[in-house]
This record gives sequence, C-alpha cells and structure tokens, in this order.
Amino acid sequence: MKRILSIAILGIFFHINTAYSFVNDIQSFNKWLYKNGHSQYLEKIESEKCKSFDKGDTNWYYNNCDQTKYKNNLKIKFYKERWGIPYSANPNRDTLIYYHYKNTYAHLRGDKGSKQWGKYAVKASKNYEDFNQDLKKFNYLEKELKKKAILSYIFFEKDKIIIDEMSPSNRFGDFVDNKTKLRSNSVGKTMVSYVAAHAICEGYIDGLDTKINDWPLVKNTLYEDQKLIDLLNMAIGDQKYINEFKDGPSFILNGLEQDTATTRKIMTALQNTKPSKKKYNYNNTITKTIFNYVLFKTGDDFQKVLDKTFKEKAKIKDGIYFTKHKEATPINGNADIMFFATRYDYLRIARSMMYDYQEQNCVGKYLKEVYERRIKKNITRDDEPPFNFSYSYGGQFHFDYPGLENKVMFAMGGYGGQAILIDMENSRIVVVNSVHYNNSKYKYNPKKLLIDPIKKGIN
Repeated sequence: MKRILSIAILGIFFHINTAYSFVNDIQSFNKWLYKNGHSQYLEKIESEKCKSFDKGDTNWYYNNCDQTKYKNNLKIKFYKERWGIPYSANPNRDTLIYYHYKNTYAHLRGDKGSKQWGKYAVKASKNYEDFNQDLKKFNYLEKELKKKAILSYIFFEKDKIIIDEMSPSNRFGDFVDNKTKLRSNSVGKTMVSYVAAHAICEGYIDGLDTKINDWPLVKNTLYEDQKLIDLLNMAIGDQKYINEFKDGPSFILNGLEQDTATTRKIMTALQNTKPSKKKYNYNNTITKTIFNYVLFKTGDDFQKVLDKTFKEKAKIKDGIYFTKHKEATPINGNADIMFFATRYDYLRIARSMMYDYQEQNCVGKYLKEVYERRIKKNITRDDEPPFNFSYSYGGQFHFDYPGLENKVMFAMGGYGGQAILIDMENSRIVVVNSVHYNNSKYKYNPKKLLIDPIKKGIN
C-alpha cells in the first residue's frame, strides 16, 4: 500500500498536461531531429504514390511530394496514458531522447497537444555577468552521468562554479547545451514565489498576510478570504476538492484538468466550496492561483515585475519564460507556472535569491519571513521522491532536508529529478537538471550529489 501511495504522490512533482496525454507528434520530432543535425537517427522515406508522378508535375506538388519525409530509427516507448514518463518507468535512451524533446521543444513547435501554449517571456539582461570558475573533478558524478538521466549538474560555492558537468555526448549531451532552455517542472512553483516577492516589494501587494478576497475570480470559492502566506505554504484546506493522491496529479473535482485549465475555469468548478482544516496539500492549482493573483494585482505592470525579478535582479543571460494560455486573456487567469531557463540562468536566479537573503533587502526579508513561517509537512519518506524529501515547506520552498536540518537551506524540486538547493549562510548552491528520476534504474544519489555538497562542499 505504501508503495502505491508513494507512486501516486510522486506524480505531483510533475506539471503535466494530461488532456493531451494521448498525443505524440512523431513527425514534428523527426523534423526537429533533421533540423538540428541528428540525421544519424533518421531514414528518408518516399511514398508509393509519389513514385507514380513525374517529379515537378502538378500531382507531385499537390501530394506534397516536394516535402521530404523521414522516419526515425529509434526504439521509442510511448506512454499513451499520460503526457510524460511515469515515475516507475525504466525507459531506454531512445525513449528519453524523445521525452526530452517533448519536455523542451514540443510546445515551441506547435506540436499536436501543445498548441495552446504561449509565453510570458523576459529578455536577457544587458548587465549579465559570467561566472568565475575554480573547477574540480567529481568522480562520483561522472559515473552517474554515464548511466542516469541527468542533463546538467552545477555546484557553486562562494561566488565560483566548482563543478560544471553535462551529460556525455553519447548519452544526452548531443541534445542539450548552454543555450537550451530546460523545463522546470515544479521548480517553477518557486519561481512564482520569487515573482510574488517582487510584487510585494514593488508595492502591488501589501504583504504575506494579504487576503485575496479583492480578486473577483475567487469569489464564492474556498480561495476567497485566504491569506497569501497560506497559499504559499500549500495549506488552505483544499484537500476535499483537490486531492492529487486520489485522482492523479492533474485533476480537480469531476475530472477538470487543473494543468491546462485557466484560473477562471478552475474557480468556476470550485464555486460554492468551503475550506476544510488547513494542512499541507501540495498541488499545482494553488501555485497557479498565486501567479494569477499577482497578474491581477499588477495589471498592465505584470511584465514590468517579471523584468524586475529576472532581468534586473537575477541578470539572466539567455532569457526565461513562463508558459501561458494562448487563447485566454489575463482577466481569465492565463498565466501558467511552467518555467524554462538555461542551466546557467537557473544558477543566476538561485544566486540572486541567495544575495537577497544575505543582503536583507526587501526580497531578502520576504525570504526570511517565509522561512520563519514554514510549516511541517507531516509526511513520511515514502511520500516524496528522495531528491525532494524534506520535513517542512514554506513560500513554495522545501526546507529541513534530512541531514541538513541545522542549515538555512532553501530547496526547489520538480518531477524528473530537477533540484536546486541553496545554503543561504554558506553560499553554496547545487543545480541539477534531469530528464527522468525514479527509485530504480534512474535514481541518482541525492546524498552524494545534493546533501553532501551542501553540507561540506566538494573536496
């Protein structure tokens, strides 16, 4: 029973689009392979009909015979019952390559099932800074990169990058580089919190104890009269209506899908609901509500706040973006929490959070307050993946990892093994991007790759 519950709960760390789970646009994938120089995985095909026409005649063009078609030679397993890779799956490399494409590029190419997404984007800062480096060997990491699904690993300490590794070229290195904008999964929740902090500090929201009852969209729902701090702590008493353990990670009420629905649709489904006892109940709907409340409060200045957060403060080099519902307007709550950034820009944002905390500026005071007001999760180690298990939660951060309870350590985690840990007092940061993580073949070692580097550095 524990094992079944664990797998159900693990699903919440992936922001999936289950309504489109049956769609795998393999032709777009093949075109992407060709366009990006991966022709070794392709074979050219010609239809029998095209062979019957003279090249260049009307029928030849009419039947699109001028458009070269390819099939790939990869052995891909498609998971037809969901958008992404199930937690328990042990896919081969070919399958991981396809799902890396699906995670990272499908929504940009207008693949079937991804056409609803646009962007809330922030352009690169002109004042970005490259990182100082004092690189060391990390032998254990190099072994893990050869057999796990890790795309990138960075360890930063006292203003220098100490470890900077990517997947080998014969693993996934041919499909990712320093310019690749990698999918956050639930790390995007913390990015929303960082935006909310800047909205507070810029005067658009009064503070953490602000009630969101001035927002018409949540009227007559369990969200009305809720404090922002309780939303940030994932504890508003919504467990009766949003139970990802029971119904799967993507549904609320009678099958309404939270991940692809606008906030208006979600709140319509939650009309005349009342909160239960407040307790930790991790879900995407809460974070989406926070983000769209910020959108509501900032109005026409929403982009300005995004720019302040990432362009001016974090000084990103390559640009970032959140997805948004392309066909919806801001008044309907069209901001989505899925976030994309390059490996170095994830580090820049984490470093910015660390500097805020250390400088005790307005955003730093926000971070200190959410740390002080964190709540106990009251869950077991079986209830969260090992790379993401902690004893407490607050402000969309995970706190108090086993072995790090005595450190002021802020952590972010996302499905597939995405992890960012920040030791605020000792200036250490670990950033991991990964395609897949599970408890068997693709379980990287959290103690050696996350906990020990934060605890004692890299020797």
